[in-house]
Amino acid sequence: MSEKQRTLAKEVSLDGKGLHTGINVTITFKPAPANYGYKFCRVDLPGKPLIDALAENVTDTSRGTTLVQNNASVATIEHVLAAFHGMRVDNALIELNGAEAPIMGGAAWKFVEAIKEAGIIEQKEERNYFVVKQKITFSDEEHGVDLIVYPDDHLSINVLIDYNSRILGNQYAILDSIDDFEKDICKSRTFVFFHELEPLHNMGLIKGGDLDNAVVILEKKVEQAEIDRIAKLFNRPGISTHTAGILNNTELRYPNEPARHKLLDLMGDLALVGHPIKGKVVATRPGHYSNTRLAKIMRQEMKKALSKHNVPVYDPSQPPVYTLEDIKKRIPHRAPFLFVDKIISIDENIVIGIKNVTFNEPYFQGHFPNEPVMPGVLLIEALAQAGGLLILGNAEEPEKYSTYFLKIDKLKFKHKVVPGDTVILKMEMIEPMRRGIVTMYGQAFVGNNLVVEGEMTAQVIKNK
Repeated sequence: MSEKQRTLAKEVSLDGKGLHTGINVTITFKPAPANYGYKFCRVDLPGKPLIDALAENVTDTSRGTTLVQNNASVATIEHVLAAFHGMRVDNALIELNGAEAPIMGGAAWKFVEAIKEAGIIEQKEERNYFVVKQKITFSDEEHGVDLIVYPDDHLSINVLIDYNSRILGNQYAILDSIDDFEKDICKSRTFVFFHELEPLHNMGLIKGGDLDNAVVILEKKVEQAEIDRIAKLFNRPGISTHTAGILNNTELRYPNEPARHKLLDLMGDLALVGHPIKGKVVATRPGHYSNTRLAKIMRQEMKKALSKHNVPVYDPSQPPVYTLEDIKKRIPHRAPFLFVDKIISIDENIVIGIKNVTFNEPYFQGHFPNEPVMPGVLLIEALAQAGGLLILGNAEEPEKYSTYFLKIDKLKFKHKVVPGDTVILKMEMIEPMRRGIVTMYGQAFVGNNLVVEGEMTAQVIKNK
């Protein structure tokens, strides 16, 4: 049975303070059209810039997930997105008059209540799932982090946490069906260890933190004077519990509330994939960095799947966007090592170029005399040169820069290229360039046949 996309029936607003900034902010959820996804809008900034809730816009994950786009940022957005994801709302505009989403009790419950108050309506368009076809992984062996997504016909999540804490122990949380999110997950609060409070405060963080929106875990008995000193930092005198356990002496909402909160965070960060997911997620010691890295990998897989169905159309009768002379002005390569003859299409994210292969290519003398085949490394070089044209497309004095390979991943050769072939080169940005580092997904076609594909990471360096 097909499923329809969903949005809010009306707008709704909440007021609260940011966990780290401590600044009061109003957040408003508004209905959005089909295929809109989730977008944040900073209504307090000139032009009210929009920020797409997509993994490639993540810039910081140190104490929450931060997005940056259009010279605007929004922080600590994971609980908001978890609420929309968990309530199966596909499209929403989220307006804020500040740089950080309100903490609202340290969980997603208040946001879920607001979504229910606004109401949820179906839209005409079908829901677009990202269906996991093969195992997807992210691992960080140094920190014992493993996130694996297996193919399945619905979303389920298993989370295991281990902080080497005798109070927490090893905890396990399971979400078998997204329909159980409201009942089993959304009320679980963020947690922090007592020994982390002062360093976080000294870093200018958790200014909005208090015992109403976080569970504070005490690993060992602490003298009352130390508790009084820390409590004074947060304007919360009168805390008397100082035995090992939960500092604020409140009942946990679930025996495994910390593990459930980590699952909640993972739900919010996976919303950055941009589509609901069909797959089984198994996460060991997840955190915002690993969560968002997994979301980026899933978006890369999604883009590659879409690209395989979008073979570029080449019409030789149409004038090129860049002629050979235009290309020579933008990249330093020259004969016999210039492997892009013209560019037929280019925008901010995708470039399409042409390489005409003739028997006069010098490498055919030795590769191979009786059966000429274009070397695979030169196909990769042709793609890289096209990618360089995309990267330097808007640069001033592009001839003063060069791009250098850092790594090549998931490279696959499908068909050989021979004299007489016209190779269509396609390079697509996987995520925005940062600090001169860029990652692209490349494909080369002859006619409708894919001849090579792979991910390439390069660095842009100014020539000496």
